[in-house]
Amino acid sequence: MSFTVAIIGRPNVGKSTLFNRLVGKKLALVDDQPGVTRDRRAGEARLGDLNFTVIDTAGLEEGGVETLTGRMRAQTEAAIQDADAIFFVVDARAGVTPEDRYFASLARRAGKPLILIANKAEGRAGEAGAYETFALGLGDPVPLSAEHGDGFAELYSCLLTALPEATALTEDEAEEGHRLELADDEDGSELDPTKPLRIAVVGRPNAGKSTLINRLLGEERLLTGPEAGITRDSIGVEFFWRKGERERALKIFDTAGLRKRAKVEGKLEKLAAADALRAVKFAEVVVVLLDATIPFERQDLTIADLVAREGRALVIGVNKWDLIEDKGPKLIELREEADRLLPQTRGAAVVPVSGATGQGVDGLIEAAIKAHEIWNKRISTGRLNRWLEGALEQNPPPAVAGRRIKIRYVTQPKARPPYFVVFGNQLDQLPESYQRYLINGLRQTFDLPGTPIRVTLKQGDNPYTGKKRR
Repeated sequence: MSFTVAIIGRPNVGKSTLFNRLVGKKLALVDDQPGVTRDRRAGEARLGDLNFTVIDTAGLEEGGVETLTGRMRAQTEAAIQDADAIFFVVDARAGVTPEDRYFASLARRAGKPLILIANKAEGRAGEAGAYETFALGLGDPVPLSAEHGDGFAELYSCLLTALPEATALTEDEAEEGHRLELADDEDGSELDPTKPLRIAVVGRPNAGKSTLINRLLGEERLLTGPEAGITRDSIGVEFFWRKGERERALKIFDTAGLRKRAKVEGKLEKLAAADALRAVKFAEVVVVLLDATIPFERQDLTIADLVAREGRALVIGVNKWDLIEDKGPKLIELREEADRLLPQTRGAAVVPVSGATGQGVDGLIEAAIKAHEIWNKRISTGRLNRWLEGALEQNPPPAVAGRRIKIRYVTQPKARPPYFVVFGNQLDQLPESYQRYLINGLRQTFDLPGTPIRVTLKQGDNPYTGKKRR
């Protein structure tokens, strides 16, 4: 039986370090300064033979409901509501603070099984602080070092005691003598509509990425506000999208806004940007979200080019569409601009949306599903070579040093994105302009809009290479 545990506590006590240790990956951003985590992030944790969901949360701080700290606390309170148990984390080296006492009462009122963790308990300074935590009235603390991996055996025992029914072995597991492991869904399998489609939403700061995803989810799952740069971690959320009889499992990633490299300041922003780029690499479809009032800034084009170089299917979302007056002519203009400025992904869907009103969000998901199908598309060798014959007849390759370049045949060894290998002679002399002619022909003939196309040239070995002329 699966269960969920929320990690809570004041800022900078090591919650994200504990989260990363439990999931076995560095998913959450970690830094010495407090307040790094803002949204709540869920991950699949493993502790001994227990598999469960763990939620990393923002540090509990006092603040008005409308302030950023108040909205962050609301996210943490939502995580507590969703959880079956709570890890309340205290910094053993700092000892018990007034903030710890205040928020301990909040955790107690939640009425959930609670495990008190005295983190950073290694060494004498940590041991003394761990004893102080008895004063919180939350039971015996678990001395732990999330950074060094100490104390997790005791945490495992406490979790079994706190959730005896949820952690009990099923009959099948008991017969096998071990628990079932969760499969990793981050693989590179072919098109499988039963698996969640991974979509990353990227763009400049304050383009409305979190607001748009909240609209898709139908709840305030992600922290939003007028301040630019609120999102730091790349948060992945799974849900079912339904429209009429159509439905699809999705895993959508919200990411930090990407600024020009020269404007990125401080270690934390660099970490957030690196996390956003990692989300692009793990996604199958990337939605580059533009601000309709200032579309196709240079940074937007840089981000779209990055998506193409990573070989991901591209969809362009134009957010804040409710602020545009002449919508028809503007959309035609944007689609022409996209083809002109991004020839490497010519034909990419340009979808107007509004995270504030919900306009166009279903169309955006439909465009992402379509882009994913194109990204997985395979074409038979017979069809490819019938096309190649006509393409060569219409526009033969140029001659080099009096000898015409010969292209013999083409095949597609793999998709995701579509990847083609062209065989022939003297292909190392084939001009880039002719390679673009072939790519554009493939895109147009086989209906491959908006997806990066990879072409590799291979030529037969010259048997006379390296031999002296007699």
